[in-house]
Amino acid sequence: MPGTVVGMTSSPHSAVPAIEADGLVKLFGKQRAVDGVSLAVPQGTVYGVLGPNGAGKTTTVRMLATLLRPDGGRARVFGHDVVAEPNAVRSLVGVTGQYASVDEDLSATENLMIFSRLLGLSGRDAKRKSTELLEEFGLTEAADKPLKNFSGGMRRRLDLAASLISHPPLLFLDEPTTGLDPRTRAQMWDTIRRLVADGSTVLLTTQYLDEADQLADRIAVIDRGRVIADGTANELKASVGTSSLGLVLVDRTDTERARVILSGFLGVEVSVTPEAGGLTAPLTDASITPELLIRLRDEGIAVDEITVQKPSLDEVFLTITGHDAPGDTTEPERSIA
Repeated sequence: MPGTVVGMTSSPHSAVPAIEADGLVKLFGKQRAVDGVSLAVPQGTVYGVLGPNGAGKTTTVRMLATLLRPDGGRARVFGHDVVAEPNAVRSLVGVTGQYASVDEDLSATENLMIFSRLLGLSGRDAKRKSTELLEEFGLTEAADKPLKNFSGGMRRRLDLAASLISHPPLLFLDEPTTGLDPRTRAQMWDTIRRLVADGSTVLLTTQYLDEADQLADRIAVIDRGRVIADGTANELKASVGTSSLGLVLVDRTDTERARVILSGFLGVEVSVTPEAGGLTAPLTDASITPELLIRLRDEGIAVDEITVQKPSLDEVFLTITGHDAPGDTTEPERSIA
């Protein structure tokens, strides 16, 4: 979806949710690309929408941003209905899509100037805003270069910069780090955190499980057009299993004695890893770990290394969807309605 800059900034009421969606449906012919999606996004948070290509993430964003008309359900952005009050919604949101909406033959500065003037800024204000954004996104040295000479990461940063010209209170980031190298992804993550710290709300769609884990205050998992799970990363992880406790002892001759103590203390079977001389056990309550270490110390058993491993979001996705995380299918592209 091309990156889009929508509207100028308004000040939503702090008590109103940034997004309320109830049973959104979108049909493309006989295909239900979105099949009853409901979301509730508080202001000042990062809300992650996680799912494979073709799950309905982009179509959901387009409906919320008034770029597609829902075929069913309702949605409000800061209390404004996306169908009945599209202009009010557009004044409050910015959208950055999966592909940069920039002119290849123009420079970064020229692209930002054009977007700024389209949004009603004067020539002087457009120049000032463009300079600020280029500096913010580390593009000052490349400001006058044509975009056809930009790397993929530089284009993504410019696209995000364009969506922030109006400093919208709600920003839709549709897979903003797709195809970026790890360093540029990390820079984008820092930018997203900074936006939220400054009071913005971000709805982030992603295929990357680690990205949702790192950034999102809350996550909705979408598969085949439906929300199949919703919660914080920790809540989602807890829903599919317990954590795992791992211990490595200073003296491996203490291994069997430690295994018996751990088994009795935790009330579970404790496994021994002969090669590493380690002990592993399921752990339902990580808060008892300090007490466990005290018990081992009182028995004269020294611990060299301890780890508490929660289930990963990969395990969450596999468990709740029945298939591996993000695949290669492609969501159908349609023109804006």
